[in-house]
Amino acid sequence: MKLTISRNELNDAVQQVSKAVSARTTIPILSGIKIDAHAQGITLTASDTDISIQSFIPLETADKVISTIHRAGSVVLPAKFFVEIIRKLPHEEVNIEVGDRFQTLIQSGAIDIQLMGMDPEEFPVLPVLEEERVFSIPGDILRTMIRQTVFSVTTSESTPILTGVLWSLAEGVLKFVATDRYRLATCKVNAGVDPGLHFSNVVISGKTLNELSKIIPDHNVLVDIVVADSQVLFKVGNVLFFTRMLDGTFPDTTKIIPNQFKTELFLNTKALSEAIDRAYLLSREEKTNIVRLSTTEDGSVEISSSSSELGRVQEMLTVEKLDGEPIRIAFNSKYMLDVLKVVDSENLFIGFNGPMSPIIFKPEHDNSLHLILPYRTTN
Repeated sequence: MKLTISRNELNDAVQQVSKAVSARTTIPILSGIKIDAHAQGITLTASDTDISIQSFIPLETADKVISTIHRAGSVVLPAKFFVEIIRKLPHEEVNIEVGDRFQTLIQSGAIDIQLMGMDPEEFPVLPVLEEERVFSIPGDILRTMIRQTVFSVTTSESTPILTGVLWSLAEGVLKFVATDRYRLATCKVNAGVDPGLHFSNVVISGKTLNELSKIIPDHNVLVDIVVADSQVLFKVGNVLFFTRMLDGTFPDTTKIIPNQFKTELFLNTKALSEAIDRAYLLSREEKTNIVRLSTTEDGSVEISSSSSELGRVQEMLTVEKLDGEPIRIAFNSKYMLDVLKVVDSENLFIGFNGPMSPIIFKPEHDNSLHLILPYRTTN
């Protein structure tokens, strides 16, 4: 294999696929990035068996030549060094040549680097998926749905299915659900797809979705999604992102979300977030993160927290609307802040059914819903 390529184009592709390289793999070949040079262009691939990412670099675009293939071939190069080398090369043009026993010479300007490559025949073959369930969604919408749900997955490996986000598609509506049993986040959007296309119990790791979100570019692009029996493929421009579904059945969470509330609040999201953040400063010192919210007779809301060593903070908030019974409730302020960080609406509805029932959050202008469980306290 021998090729000449633009450093910027190569670096972009390397950065994308390197997200699939595991730092602690016991399989040596998976510590590398596979490079294939062929008549159509250059393909880079990385995999950790759970996710695989492939990026294609064409020979040219409408306005410039990107790469030249002098001799077709393949090699697997150690990702740990290859990623850093390409990122730090000073010259715009990079030459890569593979010799005997996959010894690889990388040249750029006055720099010559030799890397010991590995046999590409040992690299796992990417799955071939039946493209029966395929739909497309704008990248910005997909990133928003991931951001508004993925923070609620559990980090405990004792319940592997809850480390992922549940995907379902029915009657053209795509829905995400995530929970760690103490909080829940849902988000749905009209995907504008064939109403006959549907699936359920597709659970994708939260870590994987975070990596996918980084690959979706800032400028709006359509993401094509292929849902197969045990794998999901995301097509983002010239990048293919494969991931395995998590095994198991996701718990039914529909029955824990109430439709009616004894107390209803409607208030400014930013004002609430800033008040909770200030109260959190003291609550974190107690290692409990407990903050209390209570309504007052004059229609305001009191946010408070205390520390046995530092003291107490108390703040009054003006609300847009308050209906129903008085409420005094304690909750994990870190969980509350996590919700408020992903709310894009200026105003927020909060529903209560008593001090020991779930707290429900509904942003004013999007289709997300969040739930956190309150704390039982002695006062």
